[in-house]
Amino acid sequence: MHVSRRTLLGGTLGVAALERSHSLHAADQKQLKLAAIVTEYRENSHADVIVSKFLEGCRTPEVTFTPRVKVASLYLDQTPTDDMGKEMAAKHAVALHPTIDGALCLGGKELAVDGVLLIGEHGRYPYNELGQHLYPRRRFFEETAAVFRRSGRAVPVFNDKHLSPVWADAKWMYDTARELKVPFLAGSSLPLTWLKPAPDLPVGSPLTEALAVGYGPTEAYGFHALEALQCLAERRKGGEAGMKSVQCLSGADVWAAGEAGRWSWPLAQAALSRSERAEVRGSSLKTVRERTSEPECFLVEYRGGFKGTVLMLPGVADEFLFSGRVEGRAEPVSTLFWLQDGKPFIHFARLCQAIEEMILTGKPPYPVERTLLTTGILDAAMRSRHGKGVRIQTPELGVRY
Repeated sequence: MHVSRRTLLGGTLGVAALERSHSLHAADQKQLKLAAIVTEYRENSHADVIVSKFLEGCRTPEVTFTPRVKVASLYLDQTPTDDMGKEMAAKHAVALHPTIDGALCLGGKELAVDGVLLIGEHGRYPYNELGQHLYPRRRFFEETAAVFRRSGRAVPVFNDKHLSPVWADAKWMYDTARELKVPFLAGSSLPLTWLKPAPDLPVGSPLTEALAVGYGPTEAYGFHALEALQCLAERRKGGEAGMKSVQCLSGADVWAAGEAGRWSWPLAQAALSRSERAEVRGSSLKTVRERTSEPECFLVEYRGGFKGTVLMLPGVADEFLFSGRVEGRAEPVSTLFWLQDGKPFIHFARLCQAIEEMILTGKPPYPVERTLLTTGILDAAMRSRHGKGVRIQTPELGVRY
């Protein structure tokens, strides 16, 4: 599959353009309506850090998000004892609906909203034998697509985090969105957060290898590390052509792979040097090995020979860090993906700006193919992990953008 290449967002490299565009719409534009479809809505859940910003905005010295669209309806798949969704709906005059169909149609028979938030993160859902958390993201999208088909039109959809735990479901969602001409956006907040420092990586940079550092749990946070890796790796010369294979290693096998040159300690060291924690900056390999509990890594072989690595170092790293080797430069380029540790989690305000821009313009500000790829890499990594580190060939991941 292939989509046309354009300037892509990656952290602060594209946020300024997004914020300039954010200010161009007329103040008197008709306020569009959103349906929020969520697994559960409790304090600090993804529903809270996203939907609550669309309800109440976010104003800080670093970023201001004043929503220009209105959450008109809310569907709660689960309501735990600490649910806050019902209270927020009552406070902001948002209609609660017992079905996704009802939320999208505002109680009628035809689509009656201008955008849809699908937030299938958090809640009591089962895990499969691979350790994948089976959030109902395909079901949420499937019921949304059914309303689009019946109504004969589609509106923009945002899917939080990876498209689905399982590749087949993710690919079905992507293909269905293309068939129905759904403006589709997905993924992590990391590609939109502040990069410290902003790396010198214009589109077309001759990157030859890249590495991201993160921490566990494997699936939930490994996804964020993959999005951090991919939003900068995709800027390399020639654009994205997809992945050839993925392997997940654990424990002593991580260090053995490093010793064999399958991932680069100098790149890891360059990434760790951007940590905000003094005890992490300048760590030796010996110190990292001693302090890391349950290390894991994803070894990603890209088509065309580019090499990507995700190192998960719980006990050492509690941040997401990046480094890359650029042809012709002596030192690696490296950066920290800065995240606010506590409310209001202002990096999510940046994500909300991107979502709103899509709803107002009908055009995703960056390609959903990025998250289609990271979804596929993560699914392959989880299959490799279940298979005790077997290398997984990924012919299905020939995604170009």
